[in-house]
Amino acid sequence: MPWNPQKILATSSGYWHACTLHAAVQLNIFSAMQQDWQSAKIIAEKIHGDLRATEILLQALAGLGLIRQQKGCYANTEESRRYLVPTSSEYIGHIILHHSHLVIPWAKLKDVVLNGQPSHIRPKLDASDPQTLAEREHFLMGMFNMGMAVAPRVAEILPLQGCNCLLDLGGGPGTYAIHFCLANPHLQAILFDLPTSQPFATKTIAQFGLSHRIQFLGGDYLVDELPQGYDVVWISHILHAEGPEQAALILKKAVQNLKPGGMIFIHDFMLQDSKTAPLFAALFSINMLVNTQQGKSYTEQEIQALLTDIGIQDIQRLPFLGPNESCILAGSKKA
Repeated sequence: MPWNPQKILATSSGYWHACTLHAAVQLNIFSAMQQDWQSAKIIAEKIHGDLRATEILLQALAGLGLIRQQKGCYANTEESRRYLVPTSSEYIGHIILHHSHLVIPWAKLKDVVLNGQPSHIRPKLDASDPQTLAEREHFLMGMFNMGMAVAPRVAEILPLQGCNCLLDLGGGPGTYAIHFCLANPHLQAILFDLPTSQPFATKTIAQFGLSHRIQFLGGDYLVDELPQGYDVVWISHILHAEGPEQAALILKKAVQNLKPGGMIFIHDFMLQDSKTAPLFAALFSINMLVNTQQGKSYTEQEIQALLTDIGIQDIQRLPFLGPNESCILAGSKKA
């Protein structure tokens, strides 16, 4: 569709759709309809909401096709029951709640562009602050939900048959380490992430019965020493949060302790040379601009150059395209 007034205005008001969905997930609207058809009055009572306001929200959700409407009553669609009810194994509400936390920082994009400073930097986790804890949980569990849809596919194509120990650097709740170990029964893994990730990682690893094969180590990969003894390192979606110097440091530290001949895999949203496509990666750079000091989406060539500088050879792109066109670069350390 060409850029005409209709498309321009639809883009300008696109946040209406997003905020409607965010509010519905925040209010547990979809859970309130688990027993199928419910009146607006019953739903308003379940969410402790105002009846008039709840009914207007429900009508908009029905208009979006996220729920069904019939004779003043409302019910989940097959898709909303599958993806938006928390008890579903395919629930993606955590990442939606994470997106809702980003709305205010994104609304300040004009100021970010004018002064070059992010509008929001995530504070260090304060265990006494429920809001901070909730944001961390939504981010980590959102990454887990998204990763669960991708990790099994990745595990099928990574050549890990001859590997003994894998380092999942910045692996959060451990989604990829879990699926790599499930696909390779001989493999042990080390999950290295901030100590605040440990409760979530410990829980998810235990759910898959892998507590004896996946070890969690808490630390800051920019500051602390990395563990030793691994022959493969997996780095998924962490380079984009850092500037070029920090990204180079992360890779240098990861490769420094990688066994000779060991493999490194980088999974991220990678831009083409023009830096205008894929569109998601170009827009994701704005997300990093708003929320980090120096983060951005990198081009495939930029990451290849960083790897070459630290002695990685045989760099190639694997035959994989993930959601939002994420891709994987692979290479090996000189023996």
